[in-house]
Amino acid sequence: MTADSTGAVVPEIDPAKAAKKKRRKLLSRLLTVVVVAVVAVLFARSLSKNWSAVQAAHLHLSWLHVAAIVLFALAVPVSGVLWGSILNRLSDKGAHVGPLQSMAVHDLSWLLKYVPGQIGSVLSKVTWGQRNGFPRTLILITFIYENVFLQIASIVPSAIILILAIGPTLVENNALTVVGVVVVLVPLIAILVPQIFHRIMSIASKRFLKSPLPEQYFLRPLQSLGFSAAYIAPRVINGIGFILCAASVTAITPGQWLPLAAAYALAGAIGILIIFVPSGIGVREAVLYVCLVGLGIDGGQAVIISVLSRLLSTVADAVIALQYGALRLTLPKGPSVS
Repeated sequence: MTADSTGAVVPEIDPAKAAKKKRRKLLSRLLTVVVVAVVAVLFARSLSKNWSAVQAAHLHLSWLHVAAIVLFALAVPVSGVLWGSILNRLSDKGAHVGPLQSMAVHDLSWLLKYVPGQIGSVLSKVTWGQRNGFPRTLILITFIYENVFLQIASIVPSAIILILAIGPTLVENNALTVVGVVVVLVPLIAILVPQIFHRIMSIASKRFLKSPLPEQYFLRPLQSLGFSAAYIAPRVINGIGFILCAASVTAITPGQWLPLAAAYALAGAIGILIIFVPSGIGVREAVLYVCLVGLGIDGGQAVIISVLSRLLSTVADAVIALQYGALRLTLPKGPSVS
């Protein structure tokens, strides 16, 4: 301890600790620049590839495209608010994440789906959580929950709607895809039972983190069902955007609206399951094409709609990036404490 010119006692600054803190800050900024640069490159490649394909179809920008972009971009912060609600429900230290801050964190996580696949998404949330006093395990659990709820909300109602609309041929022509989805759904639905999820996560925690998991980190069954239903909201928003996208290419009837929205949700869910493919590129379009043809849309138009939806959703990601930047400039750092 030392005294300043006024006689007040001030703590001494450890040069080693100060230098270490400075290096960490510099490294953090460097990693941010690298991540943003890599995302920008992959983003540009995806945009360029899809734009070339759409140009070949001689389509012109319309209000339908603009509206679809806005809806695609809106679905992401809505999901962010839901993720923040899960975190607030499970946090046991009085920390509270507001809607705008949860949007910002989720926006960044969403943008990092480009590097590589879903791995960048989870790392960004874990890093944010550690900086703001949330246990790493808690953030991982909320990430698992949000993806489980999103997948259930995307797959279960969509599969029912498409089977009713297309008939048994949807299953017959895509047997491997259906089997894969069912195999994935079994553990996803099992996670809704807290005893099963707690047991699985406890084994992993003891092995890798060398620490037990508090039971309050897990949602009760009714809470899980409630969040699963709530995650239908961003799927509906995306679905409306896709309907507008399809309507800009071909004439569609009101009877096709619901199946089209379901097809987009199902294709997106399967794309997410392929975790090592950046943003499910190629997978989503393939599934979407099969569903569109099954709904009676011409094969050539189905290809155009699939590629156009990817293009518009990529442009929507640029809107999300702008939204994230605006939020970062206006929001205070760290969670609020209630």
